[in-house]
Amino acid sequence: MRMAGRREGAVRDTETKALKFEALADELKRGIIAGTWTAGQKLPTEQHLAAETGLSLTTVRRAFDELVAQDLVVRRQGAGSFVAARRPREERARRRVGVLLPDTQLYYPRVLQGIEEGLSAAGASLHLSTYRYDPSLEDGSIEFLLDAGVDGLLLVPTLTTIEDPAGRAQQLMDLPVPVVLLERSLIDAGPGDRTEHVCSDHQGGAYDAVRHLAALGHRRVALLTRDHGPTAPAVVLGYRHAVADLGLAVDLEFAQVKEAWSADSAEAAWARLRDFEATAALVFGDREATLLQGAIRRAGLSVPDDMALVSYDDETADLAEVPLTAVSPPKYRVGRMAADVLARRLVERDDCPLHQIRLRPRIVVRRSCGTGGAPSHEGGPCVSD
Repeated sequence: MRMAGRREGAVRDTETKALKFEALADELKRGIIAGTWTAGQKLPTEQHLAAETGLSLTTVRRAFDELVAQDLVVRRQGAGSFVAARRPREERARRRVGVLLPDTQLYYPRVLQGIEEGLSAAGASLHLSTYRYDPSLEDGSIEFLLDAGVDGLLLVPTLTTIEDPAGRAQQLMDLPVPVVLLERSLIDAGPGDRTEHVCSDHQGGAYDAVRHLAALGHRRVALLTRDHGPTAPAVVLGYRHAVADLGLAVDLEFAQVKEAWSADSAEAAWARLRDFEATAALVFGDREATLLQGAIRRAGLSVPDDMALVSYDDETADLAEVPLTAVSPPKYRVGRMAADVLARRLVERDDCPLHQIRLRPRIVVRRSCGTGGAPSHEGGPCVSD
C-alpha cells in the first residue's frame, strides 16, 4: 500500500509539472501572437523566466521546447531563443483586421505604417477603407469591412461636429467585433468612457508648446486655429490650461472661419496678432503657420525676431522659409500601439484589460523660435517618430 501511494504521488507530480509547462507555453504563445514579442525578437532567458515565475528550469525548458515544436520559437546556439520570423499558416490566415481612416494623406501615412507593421508582427492581415472626411460614408465603409469578414476593427471615426459623440462612440463599441479607436476619443468624458482607444495627447502637445514659448520669455502667446477638424478642440483646451497655469495674458485666441487658409487669411491672422500685441503664437497647423510667415515678411518684419512661431502637426514644418518649431504627434507609435492593443484583444478577449492610451507629442525645435538652426526635441517619446 505504501508503494502504491508513492506511485500515485509521483503521477500527480508529473501531471502538475505538465500542466505548469503547458500553461507557461500558452502564456508565451499568447504574447507572441499579440505582438508583445515580435518576429526576430529575443525572448527572456529560461533562467530569467524560472526566477520570475517560480517554476523549475526544467518546466521552463519544456515550455520552450513546446513553442519550438510549434514553429513559434527558434533557438540559436549561444544566443538564446527568438520569435520565429514566420507564423504558422493557420495563425496567419485566422485573423483579419479592418482599418478605417478619413484619408491616407499627410497625417496618416505614418499612422498606417505603424498599423501595418504591428499587424504583420501579430500575423494579421489588413483591410483598408477610407471615408474622405465625409461622415455620411463612415457606416458604409464599416459595413464594407465587416462584410469582408474582419475579426476586429481599428477606426478613426468622426466624434466632433456631431450632436451625440458619446452615443456614436457606444454604437461603435457595440459592433460585432472588437473595436479600437485611434486618434479619436471622447474629450473630457471622465471615468464613464468605456471606449478602447490609442490617441495623441493633443491637449498635452499644445500645453508643452505654450510652455516652451513661455520659457523663452514670451508672456503674450496667441493661438491661431482653424474652426474645423477633430484635433482643434483639444489644442484649444491645452492652450487654455497652459495660459492659466503659467499666468500668461488671456483672450489672445483667433479662429479662422474659412475652410482653408489663403494669403488673405494669413493677412487677417497677422492683423489679429498685431491687435493682440502678441510676441509669439501657436498656429494650427503647418500650412497656416507657413502662410503667416509670408504675411509677417510682407509687413517688413521677420520670424523669429519680431514674432516667434510654433506650428502644430509637423507634417511640412521643416519646409517653411524659416523652418518651424512644431508639435509633432507620435503618428507611427499611435498606429503601432493601436494594432498591438487590438491584437492582444483578439487573443485574450474579455481577459484583456481596457486600454485607454494617450501618447504625448514632442516639441521639435527649429529656427522659428529663435533658438538656433539645429533641431532638438522636448517632451514625448525619446525615440524619433
